[in-house]
Amino acid sequence: MARPSASEHAEWPTNPLDAARDAFAWLTAGDHPVAVDGREFDHLPNREIPVDELRDLLLRRSCPRRVWDQAWRQVITRARSEGGTWTIVAVGLALPMLTHMAARLTDRYAGDPADIHSEIVQGFLDALQTIDLTTGRITIRLRWAAYRSGHRALIAALDGPTPKAPGFFSAEPKPSSGHPDLVLARAVQVGVLTPTEAEVISETRLGETLLTEWAAHHKIEFWAAYKTRKRAEYRLANWLSESADGAAEGDPTGEAATSQTSPSTSSDTPEQSQSVAKKVDGGLSNEPPKSGLQGRG
Repeated sequence: MARPSASEHAEWPTNPLDAARDAFAWLTAGDHPVAVDGREFDHLPNREIPVDELRDLLLRRSCPRRVWDQAWRQVITRARSEGGTWTIVAVGLALPMLTHMAARLTDRYAGDPADIHSEIVQGFLDALQTIDLTTGRITIRLRWAAYRSGHRALIAALDGPTPKAPGFFSAEPKPSSGHPDLVLARAVQVGVLTPTEAEVISETRLGETLLTEWAAHHKIEFWAAYKTRKRAEYRLANWLSESADGAAEGDPTGEAATSQTSPSTSSDTPEQSQSVAKKVDGGLSNEPPKSGLQGRG
């Protein structure tokens, strides 16, 4: 089967993730898809492997993490030296995690999600050029770069005025609603949480990252990350409770965020009685937790 001609792509998707998906599909169509030599990697078939098949093989639970690093090193090296095709290959391999991330950050977001999606892709592309390939956990580091870029864009979007039709008038930003990540972004805006605290809550409570992984990526002790998250969660829960006082209707997003991020009952609650109006300085805790830890998020 021949690859589709350029004329067949006259209506290219405006959303960057959709465009990346179509471009990746074009590279893998036809009789001569872009491929890698499987003999250069552990645990993969000893033959030419089309890059869409490579993506599926890497996503298998049985695929060792060292193979992820081997594959990413080759793809990123070629993207840096050859550009074009191999940059599209890199984005295509990352699409499963980028799409999931984009859906989380923009779920029920009132603005144009394509703007946030663009920043996620841009953060990923920037990391392709700068990430250190001599150390492991390349996938996780690429994911963090893309997430931070998208999260910054979300906070910036919430900080701006909301367009008001008809005409070119604007209104004050609406309170965050609809998805816990938007609540976290709003909490950063008003000074209840630092960006780091919002990130650890989002990734380890709402996402699938273990707290041990998050701490290792940020090069901090596990107990410091644990303490930081715990104190931030109490501060967030109190802020949400105070924000709901006197309101005619409860914010379903606030309820969702509280239920998903509230820490378990413990005697270690040093921040619980403090007013949430106090701004935070972003420092990590220097006290070890008083309860037993299992090393999990």
